[in-house]
Amino acid sequence: MSYKKININTALPGKAKSRVMIIYTGGTLGMTYDDTGVLIPFDFSLILEQLPVLRNLFLDITVVSFNTPVDSSNIQPEHWQTIGEIIFEHYNDQDGFVVLHGTDTMAFTASAISFMLPDLAKPVIFTGAQLPIREPRSDARENLITALEIASAKADGKPLVPEVCIYFDYELLRGNRSKKVESMHFDAFKSENYPTLAKAGVKIDYNYPAIRNQVSKELKLFKKFDTRISVLKLFPGIDKRTVDAVLKTEGLKALILETYGSGNAPSVDWFIASLKEAIDQGVLILNISQCPGGMVVQGKYETSKSLTEIGVISGGDMTMEAAVTKLMVLLGEFGVEKCKQLINSPVAGEIS
Repeated sequence: MSYKKININTALPGKAKSRVMIIYTGGTLGMTYDDTGVLIPFDFSLILEQLPVLRNLFLDITVVSFNTPVDSSNIQPEHWQTIGEIIFEHYNDQDGFVVLHGTDTMAFTASAISFMLPDLAKPVIFTGAQLPIREPRSDARENLITALEIASAKADGKPLVPEVCIYFDYELLRGNRSKKVESMHFDAFKSENYPTLAKAGVKIDYNYPAIRNQVSKELKLFKKFDTRISVLKLFPGIDKRTVDAVLKTEGLKALILETYGSGNAPSVDWFIASLKEAIDQGVLILNISQCPGGMVVQGKYETSKSLTEIGVISGGDMTMEAAVTKLMVLLGEFGVEKCKQLINSPVAGEIS
């Protein structure tokens, strides 16, 4: 995928506080209006005209922009591969990264990048906006400025937040613990099962105990994805035809079963039999709760005991977004059998 680079040095020569790379993939934050009122991609070479306050950050900024911005509803694993490759390629010459991305699939992309770069020890901060940057009430300016500040923040020469995060509406969240929960208000993301990593007020208040204390290692890049997975969300009245239509998808490698509450599902014979037949044929079935908070505890109730007995794997408190992307990466890199061993063990802080 083609992209272009722009250098924007907001510091005096040799005086930059940090080197930060902005990766613009698309999304509302990078849009502006032309003379006729039509939304068009923003020219990042003019960013200091829109945000002169950037000069006060004293950063050496490199902007990498997709030549064709991608609406986040069109994001695919090949876009994740490009983002991961850019970070991997520039990892040693940058102190941090800010990824500008549409909000609809931001939690999927942030999760995917965390699994692609499991030994990451530098900040990768995803952010975006609900309104374009030139809108008078836009949230784009504050989101971008604070994301840059977090990506560049250090203590004793080490980054304060060495992990993949989402910054939105004054809160910093672990990327693979986040979900988009709001389409009309500025507080678009929540992390129900993990504490907020930082809150931005008069100053940025970091929650240090919640931030990953990652030991710096040689960075690895996992960029193989196997997308032969599916998601089956349970609902009262679901029938055998629907369940079997999903389970019998040609080439299916793994299924995310979105269950009720703490991992509960119908205990009727046909349902358990259909799941067992798929598992016996080598399909990995992962149990993820439909609830945004809490976790799967298979066997807590009679309605989940049968799932454990037939070999359904508990997803604990993983989000659906983390489960989807983690499965794709592990299946792509290691195959089904190894994935079964690794899927419910933490890779990047995505599961308790």
